[in-house]
Amino acid sequence: MMMDPRELRIDDFDYSLPDDRIARYPLPDRAAAKLLHYREGTVTDRHFRELPDLLPAGTLLVGNSTRVIHARLYFPLPTGRTVEIFCLEPLRPVDYALSLSATQGAVEWKCLIGGNRRWKSGSISLPVHQADDTFTLVAERLERTDDTFTVRFTWSGPRELSFGELLEAAGTIPLPPYLGRAAEGEDHHRYQTVFAEREGSVAAPTAGLHFTPQVMEGLVDREVDFRTLTLHVGAGTFKPVSAPNLGGHVMHREYFSVSIELLHRLEAQLRAGRPIVSIGTTSMRCLESLFYLGARGMTEGNWENELGQWVATEASVSRTDAAPALAALIHHLEMTNSESFTGYTQLMLTPAARPRIVDGLITNFHQPRSTLLLLVAAMVGDAWKDIYQHARETDYRFLSYGDSSLLWRRSAGA
Repeated sequence: MMMDPRELRIDDFDYSLPDDRIARYPLPDRAAAKLLHYREGTVTDRHFRELPDLLPAGTLLVGNSTRVIHARLYFPLPTGRTVEIFCLEPLRPVDYALSLSATQGAVEWKCLIGGNRRWKSGSISLPVHQADDTFTLVAERLERTDDTFTVRFTWSGPRELSFGELLEAAGTIPLPPYLGRAAEGEDHHRYQTVFAEREGSVAAPTAGLHFTPQVMEGLVDREVDFRTLTLHVGAGTFKPVSAPNLGGHVMHREYFSVSIELLHRLEAQLRAGRPIVSIGTTSMRCLESLFYLGARGMTEGNWENELGQWVATEASVSRTDAAPALAALIHHLEMTNSESFTGYTQLMLTPAARPRIVDGLITNFHQPRSTLLLLVAAMVGDAWKDIYQHARETDYRFLSYGDSSLLWRRSAGA
C-alpha cells in the first residue's frame, strides 16, 4: 500500500549544509564541474564533461528550454528611496510570449514588492535606457492577494519596444536568495543554459548550466537524442517547507508547454524500454506531470490543463501504465488539433511514489528540507542520505552554481 505523502515529516529530509559549501560563483568552465554518478547503491566521482560516456546509446535526454528574465525592477520614489518590483508571472495577457512581446497598451503581472509600505499611492515611473533612446516605464499597483500584488505596467518612448526588451534593459537577473549577493555582469550569461530559448523563468533550471557545445557534441557521438520542453521556473521553487508534515505545505504552481512531437518520442521510448533522462528537477516535474495528466484523462475523462498537488495519491491514476497514459494524451491533442499541451502543474514529487516516466536525473545538490530534495528522494529513496554525505565529504559544491549528479531511479520496491 502506497504511503500517504502528506504524512511525510520534513525533519526526515534535513542535513547539515555549512555555508562555505555553497557555491557563490560558477566555475569558469561549465563542464569542469564534478559529477557524482549513482546507480544501484554505487557512487563514483566523475566530471561533467564525461556525461556522454555515462549515458547508454539510445537514451532520450530532455532539457528545459526556459530562459530567465530580468525580473527584478528598482523604481525610485520621490523620497529618494526605492521600491523593488519582482515580476513573477503574467496575468494579462496570461500567455508569457504574448505579455513579453507586447509593444503597446498595458500588461499586468503578479509581483512581489519589496518596500511596499514606502509606496504610498499612485503610479511610479522608471527611466529605461535602451540603445540610444530613453523610455519611461510606469508601474501601477492594483490588488493584493496574500503576499503578492497585481501590477499594471505601461511604457512610452521614441519608438516601439516590447515589454520583454524593457525588462532586459531595466531589470536584473534574480539570483537565488541563498547566494547572498546581487547579480553581477557575469551572471547575465552564466545564469542561462546554452539551450535557453523561451523567456519566462525567474530562476534558472540549474542542472542545465553545466552543458557546453562540446558536451552537446559528445551526446550526438554517443547517439543520445536531446529534446526540450518548457517549464517556467517560479520563485516558489525556493519556498521552504515550514510545516512539520508535507500535508501542511502548499506547492507552487508553474507553467509548462510540451510539443506533440516530444510526446510521441517519449511514448516510443517507453514502449521500447529505452532510458529517459531528465536534465534537472524542472524537466522531471514536467515529464511526470504528463503521466498524471494522461492517466487522469484516461480514467476520468478529465482533460483540464491544471494538475493539483496530490494527484499521485489517486488510486485510479496511480494504477495506469506510463506508455498508455502518454498515448491517451497524444490522442487528446490530435482530436483537438493541438500541436502542444500547455498548462500548469502543482505536482509534488516525493518518495511516496516512484517516478513513472524518468529513469535518470541530472541535478545539482539542493537545500535541506526542500521540495527539490524530496524529488531527489523520489528517484533514489533513502539513498539520498548516503549520496549527500558522500558529496559533503568529498568537497562537492552545493546549490545553483555548484556541482552536478547523475542519479538513476531506484528499483521497484526499494
